[in-house]
Amino acid sequence: MPLAAATAGRVKAEAKEFEGKTQESIGNVTGNQGDRLAGKKKQVEAKIQNTVEDIKEKAGMG
Repeated sequence: MPLAAATAGRVKAEAKEFEGKTQESIGNVTGNQGDRLAGKKKQVEAKIQNTVEDIKEKAGMG
């Protein structure tokens, strides 16, 4: 079951990264700085979430 939890965490991180890239791209096209920054923030959150998953795997928790 821990493998499923780790996989779920990775899927959530990938989804957040995709959402962030999409939002950033929309901000670039529309010139909306708020969307650009919010998109970048989501991408950073996704990287942090992936790092947490890496640590869990190395610690044998996932």
